[in-house]
Amino acid sequence: MQLKTVTEKSVYGLSIRTDNATEIDPNKAKIGGLYQTFDQTIAVDYANGERVYGVYYDYESDHSGQFNVLAGFNGKNLSDSALEKVIIPEARYLVFTQTGKMPDAVINAWKEVWQYFASDEADHTRLFTTDFEFYESADKVELYIAVK
Repeated sequence: MQLKTVTEKSVYGLSIRTDNATEIDPNKAKIGGLYQTFDQTIAVDYANGERVYGVYYDYESDHSGQFNVLAGFNGKNLSDSALEKVIIPEARYLVFTQTGKMPDAVINAWKEVWQYFASDEADHTRLFTTDFEFYESADKVELYIAVK
């Protein structure tokens, strides 16, 4: 894991509201379906530098409350103004990186986040403001968690 300061970014896509209790139940989980809909309706131009993001924002409280998730892209060639826009604010983020088959790599990154912040030895405090997944390639994800 690595601490990085990220400049403000705009991400465009589709969103849902959910919570971790819902996402643990495979019969109720919404995030997988959100990404399926995104993949089926949005053409991401990877060859010209567009990349996919998963943005977690509008947290009700902490890991136990509701939050919004936007499956989106950086929209370098944005042509669909009907998409939602989320701003990833400039902030300090703790970055967790995983490689491997998706969605396993993302799930493993989130497990690493939960283990780190549950530990008494965590050097950083999670803010629950805006967090995001950056899909660098088909088999590499970086998970950015906003911290103090």
